[in-house]
Amino acid sequence: MNKKTGLKTIDLVLIGAFAALMAICAWITIPGTVPFTLQTFGVFLTFYLLGGKRGTLAVLIYILLGAVGLPVFSGFKGGVGVLIGTTGGYIIGFLFSALVMWALNKPLLKLEGRNRIAGLAVPFGKMLMGLVVCYAFGTAWFLIVYTQTKGTVSLAACLSWCVIPFIIPDMIKMTLAILLGYRLKPFVPVVR
Repeated sequence: MNKKTGLKTIDLVLIGAFAALMAICAWITIPGTVPFTLQTFGVFLTFYLLGGKRGTLAVLIYILLGAVGLPVFSGFKGGVGVLIGTTGGYIIGFLFSALVMWALNKPLLKLEGRNRIAGLAVPFGKMLMGLVVCYAFGTAWFLIVYTQTKGTVSLAACLSWCVIPFIIPDMIKMTLAILLGYRLKPFVPVVR
């Protein structure tokens, strides 16, 4: 039996559409004491609806579009300079986040299909693990780049600037991505 492993046209369209969705979400800023974007919401929704392979490819395409200079990152920014800057590690961390969520798909698939609660809780757990990876990679990147360009900074300071203010908003974005994704999932073709 010859098994096809390539992507179909619909997969390519969905990957491109969700890369664009992440860009749009990056442009939407929610004001507050520490303003934040919906960029991680776009990553979470992409992964929830497209799954591991297509979701990871959409994140990769999104990062590559920004790397070549398209203004797809927050503040309508783009270019390699953003990626090698202090916060670029969080953007690159989205890719590692997607890879972790993809790796967790297969072992948790049976759990996810048991009932509606598990169908919502398991994706939340996968996204939470992905977010931890993104935070860890982004914070390490921030610490290195900041130290090289501006001077020594403590890990506690990095966490207080780059992680702690975003934990609750990211949990809310994760929850909204799952609830919206749960409603939209029947309309997105699954991987065969």
